[in-house]
Amino acid sequence: MSFNINASMTFLRIITHSMISLTLLGSVGKAMADESKFSGGFLNLEKSSDQYSSQRVLEFWGYHNTFGEQTQSDTLKLRYYQPLQFDQWRGTLRLDTSYVSTYGPTLPERSSGTYNAGNTMLTIWGNHPDVLKNWEGTLGGRIIFPFGNHGQWAAGPQIGTIYVPNKGSETRLSDFSPLLRYMYGFDAKGNSFANNPNQPALVRNLNIFPTLGFNLLPNTQIRFWDENGIILNTGGGGGWFVPLDAMVTHRLSKHFLFAVGASKQVVQSYPVYDWSFYGKLSFNF
Repeated sequence: MSFNINASMTFLRIITHSMISLTLLGSVGKAMADESKFSGGFLNLEKSSDQYSSQRVLEFWGYHNTFGEQTQSDTLKLRYYQPLQFDQWRGTLRLDTSYVSTYGPTLPERSSGTYNAGNTMLTIWGNHPDVLKNWEGTLGGRIIFPFGNHGQWAAGPQIGTIYVPNKGSETRLSDFSPLLRYMYGFDAKGNSFANNPNQPALVRNLNIFPTLGFNLLPNTQIRFWDENGIILNTGGGGGWFVPLDAMVTHRLSKHFLFAVGASKQVVQSYPVYDWSFYGKLSFNF
């Protein structure tokens, strides 16, 4: 995997850009930390006292996405969560790796319907008790490693937290878990429009996850904007992608959970997909 000269220069700019983005996200985090908005009054919520799991989680995902011009894709994804702790700092490492098959009448026959290595993502988030002492959220970041025949190098910061109903509250709401992540692409795989004229522009996206969970039954939840969030394209052309995303999860045992979900775009001035259907098998240990 090689970088061109422009990509090397852009790599230096991403550090500055990410620091600016993290400052902006930190301002949002301070707003999230305002207890007058999220405890006692609004939604009767309080900050979760523990933002981390002490268990490792292994998940197997499958996705089927549809796009314009009858193009579709199938994705097989492996996702792993590893708890982290260094002195007083606690956090989580998440690793995603995938294989993707894209097919449709507009694609060359040689590239249609075959599985190729997709993007691999490394995400780390956590917090130290001396950082944002009055706010129990998390700070972190993600790096995207492109593999196979497409994709791009990208990185960016993220900020998130979890609010849960006050003790004794009678509500079906299980949690409100907002997360913001800014992704900045800085080098495309195959880095030549002559060889790959259909490669997308470098990513400049703010990802917004206003995640809400509701308890349907003791072991069953419906979760909105958990897997697929809202995207604001801050790059060339701008635009919004706003889906209606819902996933039903059911825990069969202490160590096993499965889920099915679907996502449909409702605002698409920045195109991502038309429909997305997905499911997962999750093992915690």
